Amino acid sequence: MDFLDPITLGGIAALIFPFCRISGFLATFFVISGSTVPMLARAMLAMAFTVCLLPSIPAPPEGLYVFSVPGVITIFQEVLKGLAIGYMTQLLAQIFTMAGQVVAMQTGLGFASLVDPVSGTNAPVVGQFFTILTTLVFFALDGHLAFFRMLLLSFETMPMGAGFIPPGGLYSIAAFGAFMFQGAVAMSLSAICTMLVVNFTLGVMTRAAPQLNIFSLGFAVSMIVGIVVLVISLNAYMGNFTRDFNGIIEQSCSLIGTTCEGPL
Repeated sequence: MDFLDPITLGGIAALIFPFCRISGFLATFFVISGSTVPMLARAMLAMAFTVCLLPSIPAPPEGLYVFSVPGVITIFQEVLKGLAIGYMTQLLAQIFTMAGQVVAMQTGLGFASLVDPVSGTNAPVVGQFFTILTTLVFFALDGHLAFFRMLLLSFETMPMGAGFIPPGGLYSIAAFGAFMFQGAVAMSLSAICTMLVVNFTLGVMTRAAPQLNIFSLGFAVSMIVGIVVLVISLNAYMGNFTRDFNGIIEQSCSLIGTTCEGPL
């Protein structure tokens, strides 16, 4: 019965290696990686996705088994690959979360804060508003399907047991940090410029009429103007989201070592 050992070990390897990459992907995937999703639920989702994608995933190299030193190294490589691909979705979410925090701090709306269900830390309500809005738009536009397709494509461009992510892919993650700050500033630039004009006007008024209480007057005016600017700036939300989403798709394609013609 020894001839069954390679078949059994090969079958286990064909299931475990993809499961490790998909588990790492879901561990950092936007929304699913939040503290509100139980660990058991993520594990069951990873197993379900593995079973569904298994017919389309190339088989691992022959002789590469889980219970061996090369197999353990491959497991770590697969987990890190999944973590890197899922982490790109976190960067997309952080663009608008950061933009909301900047708007909140500039307009005086940052005093209201709640516990962010994604990161588990206190965040301004405006930042959470952008986080919830980004979540709804992301799933409404099938962004999760695009990244699952990206994950499936990674099994062809980065086969199991073929080494770690290429240096160019790691550079794309670091380079997207600059893109993240640019997107956040572009989204919150209208609030920054408006509040600069408001603060300048309040300063002139205080200089002309020193009896005015700048603290009580300025705080109320800043909040009212901030709410108006926030409502008006939502008109440009979809344009910013589309640009940022296309940018993260291009960076994700560079991460897995392929080229994408527009969004997936």
